[in-house]
Amino acid sequence: MFKLEARPQPSRVMSYASPLIALAITILIGVGIFLWLGKDPIKGLEMFFVEPLKSAQAISELTVKAVPLLLIALGLAVCFRSNIWNIGAEGQYLLGAVAGSWVAMQAGPGTGRWIVALILLGGALGGMVWSGLVAFLKDRFNANEILVSLMLVYVGQQFLDYLVFGPWKDPNGYNFPQTITFLSVTKIPRLMDGYRANIGVLIAILAVAALWTFLFRTYRGFQLQVGGLAPAAARYAGFSSRVALWTALLVSGAMAGLAGALEVAGPMGQLTPYLSVGYGFAAIIVAFVGRLHPVGIVFSSLLMSLFYIGGELAQSRLGLPKAMTSVFQGLLLFTLLGCDTWIHNRLRWIGKPRTAPRRSEEA
Repeated sequence: MFKLEARPQPSRVMSYASPLIALAITILIGVGIFLWLGKDPIKGLEMFFVEPLKSAQAISELTVKAVPLLLIALGLAVCFRSNIWNIGAEGQYLLGAVAGSWVAMQAGPGTGRWIVALILLGGALGGMVWSGLVAFLKDRFNANEILVSLMLVYVGQQFLDYLVFGPWKDPNGYNFPQTITFLSVTKIPRLMDGYRANIGVLIAILAVAALWTFLFRTYRGFQLQVGGLAPAAARYAGFSSRVALWTALLVSGAMAGLAGALEVAGPMGQLTPYLSVGYGFAAIIVAFVGRLHPVGIVFSSLLMSLFYIGGELAQSRLGLPKAMTSVFQGLLLFTLLGCDTWIHNRLRWIGKPRTAPRRSEEA
């Protein structure tokens, strides 16, 4: 018989190496899937890990995918480090897009470029309102934040659908469910002509620096992390769990809402019901692969962007199913969880189980 028991001191080196090990295992399993589907595994891996990096245009597209993942994952890292399980970042992303779109639709012929700042601010506030509902229900009624945040995703999607199919529907849009195309003055400025990469890249870099400073160089960040690691010690030290709850969820909602505003005022240029592509859920994987550390999340968001773009390329060029993106994302998460299990636990041989004596022997 074997027993899984906790290690006295998990390896710090292996803790940081496990995402790389998980990626290697994911690639090996991916090779097997390509062979099973009758596809050339070399070509398949090339679609996922080479083609998205072959040119400046490809790298520009990579950043377009990476920025929303990075921003949402940064906010989730604050929650998870505080032991607050916000699973509904997708809904906060949608509401941020809705709020940002409302601001963008107020622009007129005389509006200046200053409205871009208001769009981003509106998106952050929209995400905060949605995550604030989770915080309120948890604080006031002790509602489970996992269920509440997750269910609010579907409420947010229905609200978005109501707007684009109803009052916000473009009257000149040939009956398509979408808003008007936003004026050019509202578009997020691009970094270079001819490329879709925009100032969201710079905003994401600033967010990484700000979050690192907040978590590791401020007293409030220290309080949040102590509350997540040792709730009893936090209470003994007088740290407020209520303040930690509201702070973590509002920061997380603001980051997700900001990502939504950047998306509608950037690559999309209007609000449609197809805004939701799972960034809020994929960002959970991004956060954990990045070890809930701002710098680690930068690399994990780029990796997840490779999966998104690689899945699209594999579908169009190799005829692979669209689900390959989700398959690689899921494989990465499960292999990471498996690696973490072995880092924090070990198998110990305890011998054969002792059988209970028969009643006749007892007599």
